[in-house]
Amino acid sequence: MSVQPKKRKENGVTLGMFSVILISMSIAVILAFFKIYVSNRIYYESKIVNKRYREVEALKAERKILQRKVEALKFKSEVLDTIFDLDEAGQ
Repeated sequence: MSVQPKKRKENGVTLGMFSVILISMSIAVILAFFKIYVSNRIYYESKIVNKRYREVEALKAERKILQRKVEALKFKSEVLDTIFDLDEAGQ
């Protein structure tokens, strides 16, 4: 009976382990780039939305100012027309 030495299990990284690690790292990098891309798109879209919002608010404020001016001109016109009518009637 001959005694065969026991095979030692390899200590180290096998090709299968290396491929699993490589695939896992690739998936992690792809997901990280996807997150960065989505975050950038959200940031730039929110900048555009905020710019449009500021423009809308400025136009609303300008509209209120113009409406006040129109009301003042209408009032002034009505008052002046009344004064001219009174002057013409008094003469």
